[in-house]
Amino acid sequence: MQQHKIVSREDWIAARKDYLAKEKEFTRARDALSAQRRQLPWVKVDKEYVFEGPDGQETLSDLFAGRSQLIVYHFMFGPDWEEGCPSCSYLADHFDGAIVHLNHRDVSMVVASRAPLKTLEGYRKRMGWRFKWLSSLGSDFNHDYHVSFDADETAGGEVYYNYRTGSFPSEEAPGISVFHKDANGDVFHTYSAYARGLDMLIGAYNLLDLVPKGRDEAGLNFTMEWLRRHDRYED
Repeated sequence: MQQHKIVSREDWIAARKDYLAKEKEFTRARDALSAQRRQLPWVKVDKEYVFEGPDGQETLSDLFAGRSQLIVYHFMFGPDWEEGCPSCSYLADHFDGAIVHLNHRDVSMVVASRAPLKTLEGYRKRMGWRFKWLSSLGSDFNHDYHVSFDADETAGGEVYYNYRTGSFPSEEAPGISVFHKDANGDVFHTYSAYARGLDMLIGAYNLLDLVPKGRDEAGLNFTMEWLRRHDRYED
């Protein structure tokens, strides 16, 4: 951690006000970017995707649960995995508290993975989560939204992820996709984000950004190397 200059309260206030001006500029820029996101064109979803969930088989349309907007988090959990991805588990720790509020703003949110439902339910119970988790195993959903890669893709060393072709260390990848259903029942894909685009979902990272050490990941072999599933920290 770098050494910091120690100043008077008056000098600190002056420095903080200078930085506040930059924070306000960033906030306005973020608001403008969010507005542009909402203006992106949509794509009609013509394929029927069927998921296996706690209520039996459900289509993508069913997952709206009477609301007009749907968020799907693509959780990295392959068909033969025993545990979910630690990083996705970190994100998922933030979901339950938000979903009740989303529901009151015409938004449903679910999580989808390719692992069998029984495996997902066991892991969800272990982690103490309450959100709805569905298995997309047997459908093209994960592949169509570019968060799962087949053997041919991974064998080639490059996959299509985050809107470009490149290497990726797993056959599963994280992401989030957003959908809208209109009054006629037609479903539209409105947005998807991957990789660092998911940072906004991680409340703990936003809090770490406030403290003197920040995320403190610069000296690690890879981002999130420090991370553990919340029931696996040594203390």
